[in-house]
Amino acid sequence: MSTADTAKAPDVIVWDITYACPLRCSHCYSESGRRPSRQLAPAEMVRVVESIITLKPRVVALSGGEPLLVRGVLTVAEQLVQAGIRLGVNTSGWTLTRPMAERLADLFREVLVSLDGATAEVHDRIRGRVGSHERALRTLALLDSVARERRQAGQPPLRFGIDAVVVNSNRGQLERFCTDIAPRFPHLSALSFNAAVPAGLANRPDFARTELLTWDRLAELAHPALLARLRALAPSTVEVFTADNLNLGMFPDRLATGGDQQIMHIEPDGEVRAMPLYEGTVGNLLHEPADLLWDRARARWRDPFVVEALSAVRTMADWVEATRRLDLRFASDEVRLLIDRRAREAHTAAGAETQAPSC
Repeated sequence: MSTADTAKAPDVIVWDITYACPLRCSHCYSESGRRPSRQLAPAEMVRVVESIITLKPRVVALSGGEPLLVRGVLTVAEQLVQAGIRLGVNTSGWTLTRPMAERLADLFREVLVSLDGATAEVHDRIRGRVGSHERALRTLALLDSVARERRQAGQPPLRFGIDAVVVNSNRGQLERFCTDIAPRFPHLSALSFNAAVPAGLANRPDFARTELLTWDRLAELAHPALLARLRALAPSTVEVFTADNLNLGMFPDRLATGGDQQIMHIEPDGEVRAMPLYEGTVGNLLHEPADLLWDRARARWRDPFVVEALSAVRTMADWVEATRRLDLRFASDEVRLLIDRRAREAHTAAGAETQAPSC
């Protein structure tokens, strides 16, 4: 049986189509904005799309970096839509214009805008750029206007939502998202709260210690009682979701149940990650068939080193350590240098804090 068959093909494909980004998010799993963009030329992106189509995924999500910075991203979207694939896009909203918003409404089943704070103070600190909260709200207002006009014209609806990454700095603002932010946008479809995961910059020891949710707080985030409270506070037209994101951990016991989505993660240049959160690729869609790379990825999940590292995870600290072990084992030399740099920068920052004179 071919790996392109439904039972074995990825249900969802996430393509980080560029690492270019105007923001400097503290939790960025891909370190976007701090490393080469690695995005392909338009003709090469078309080849990657052709390879993706052979797998017949249910959904393709374009992410980054900032995907709307990419020349040719709408051509990519058009190809995928013509192949009958549902599309989503994640954006900071920094660069969105009205013509772009109208085009996104034609092509994408869902547009998600990243908003990590109910206030500018919290959001801008997490996102690393002053004014990013204001830009995100402006984008949401623009999408709301387009959604209203499409509804009035009898066109297919534009579904747009807010995607909030939950860390300790904004955990206390979840209710304010529902009561202060969501009501500003009458046509808002969804409000999603997703726990930060210990990948990329969020794997830095200092960040992991101070900002990543503990195992108990992950359980609170995913608890039905919290979800019910948030849904009661939000406008009735807005769907509210919470997620601990443990499904992204690729933990062997969870994979054995078959309950988690089968996700293929593609890097900007067509390299396919073996596992979405962890560094280490299995080949490039420009050079090898997609189904072969999917087979290699699935084989990596059963690698004895992977199974041993992830089976030991019982706490967030365990997950942080397991992620680092996997990254160092399977990553390229370039990525290992990034990992070492994170550790050095964290050590330097901690030393400066310790030596700072008291006031």
